[in-house]
Amino acid sequence: MKLTETDLALIEKYSRPGPRYTSYPPANHFREMADSSKLLMSTQESTDPLSLYFHLPFCETLCWFCGCHTITTLDRDRATDYLDLLEKEVTLFADQLKPERQAVQLHFGGGTPNFFSPGQLDRLTGIIERYFQFSNDAEKSVELDPRRLSPEHVAAFSRMGISRASFGVQDCDPAVQEAIHRIQPHEQNIVAMNLLREHGFKSVNIDLIYGLPRQSPESFAKTLDAVLELAPDRFAIFNYAHVPWMKPAQKILERYGLPSPQIKMELLQLCIEKLTSASYIYIGMDHFALPRDELVVAQESKTLQRNFQGYSTRAGVEICGFGISSISQSAGGYRQNIKDLPSYRKALDLARLPIAKGYLLTDEDKLRADVIMRLMCDLALDFDALSRKWEIDFREHFVDAITQLEEPAIDGLIHWTNCGFEVTSLGRLFIRNLAMCFDAYLEPSPTQRYSRTV
Repeated sequence: MKLTETDLALIEKYSRPGPRYTSYPPANHFREMADSSKLLMSTQESTDPLSLYFHLPFCETLCWFCGCHTITTLDRDRATDYLDLLEKEVTLFADQLKPERQAVQLHFGGGTPNFFSPGQLDRLTGIIERYFQFSNDAEKSVELDPRRLSPEHVAAFSRMGISRASFGVQDCDPAVQEAIHRIQPHEQNIVAMNLLREHGFKSVNIDLIYGLPRQSPESFAKTLDAVLELAPDRFAIFNYAHVPWMKPAQKILERYGLPSPQIKMELLQLCIEKLTSASYIYIGMDHFALPRDELVVAQESKTLQRNFQGYSTRAGVEICGFGISSISQSAGGYRQNIKDLPSYRKALDLARLPIAKGYLLTDEDKLRADVIMRLMCDLALDFDALSRKWEIDFREHFVDAITQLEEPAIDGLIHWTNCGFEVTSLGRLFIRNLAMCFDAYLEPSPTQRYSRTV
């Protein structure tokens, strides 16, 4: 497909650095705090259900596009050592909680969770179950690498009660895989999907990335055709975030040439057309799901949530992150763990929670976080409903943001309604730009470096 001159003009106009808004304020606003006890006060007082996240950072090889916090190694003994540290952290954290609190979510990310052996995973299960009680309807999920996934791994995750999985494909084209240093024949994807289905996983998500070197609409169409044959329950199709100042390995990709914003937009439009033609619902930003999926149901009922793990159906939970670099979110704010392993170990050896930095939310932060979340989840804003919820005059409070939205309205990204506005099909492609209108901290600054919105 070819973009019109109008499309190209909009891309040039709106393609600029901006947050992804998995939190508000974004994580680059977190700061070192001399007294981390303030970050734990709301956790200690709360009775909200828990959402547990474990960051398992090890990978056998480094994918050059990766923006995650990983450790590349072939030494499986490092996983055993890491479990020792996780056990110390979980023990320290559990002391902060009221005993009646239940966990309603469990997620393993990385890195590569299936870097850990089945035996090591069983040990991790024991650690978690020793300190946390799960609700009967708890949602448990894991991110997997099909290149190194065995039946024994899947069985171990199944013993944990995990029934949801996502695995990265990124792109099926061999030339793209060579450029990004991730060789993954499609046969491995087929085997992974079959293994998960055979072990009773009720939801499997496939991750793709657009904007990688050597990608074209023609090549990516073949990737989409291949993965659609696997019939996943959800797709997460991410806009490649090129941030070499944070992830130096990404600089290697520049030797192959990165697609222009115009090509990236063509790739995204291709995804939308192919997946919606195959009956997937475009949730927004980077997620697609089948009509029966609970994400779709939540969006229709305006209860969809967005957090560090993407879109979610669980509201009113406290996210508790464990492991290096993990981020936690409570009613009072955010806290992020130490990123390097030696410092993480040192803190735990001193019987201290390994908190590196955090952020205490103001009432205004909470208001704007809610507005941005509702915009990105509902693809609309109801000024009257938000006025009632927050006991404000929304139009007066956000007069500057509403003024900023006048230009996107002229460009066809939103249309005004009696109670607010709705995002158009075109506007979905620029949802981050629309959310930026409500960001009180978004000022030009050399310390605020983001990936581009398009």
